[in-house]
Amino acid sequence: MQNFHHDGICPIRDIISRLGNKWALLVLITLNGNGVMRYNEIQKSIGDISERMLSLTLRNLRSDGLIIRKVYPEVPPRVEYELSEIGHDLIPHIKDLVMWTVKNTDSIMKSRHEDANNAL
Repeated sequence: MQNFHHDGICPIRDIISRLGNKWALLVLITLNGNGVMRYNEIQKSIGDISERMLSLTLRNLRSDGLIIRKVYPEVPPRVEYELSEIGHDLIPHIKDLVMWTVKNTDSIMKSRHEDANNAL
């Protein structure tokens, strides 16, 4: 039996919690679909993400090694983001999750609706 009890630092719990963030998945999918992007391009592509949340998400994804941040010594500085090798390696799993979601959306929404009606 696998246990996922929190005994100090649990790498599985820590990594999954970072990837479970909707913004992280959207940033990864956006970078996969568009290739190298600048901060403003990512923000425009996602639309409803705040500057603070995008900055935090990019920082966390870079810290985890899923994206690469390149700063060019220009005036003003140009900063670009792209998926790293392990970021690219994660994309098929995200796509599988998205396909599972598309396949099961109707069932899930029906179940939520029934549960909401039963709660009344």
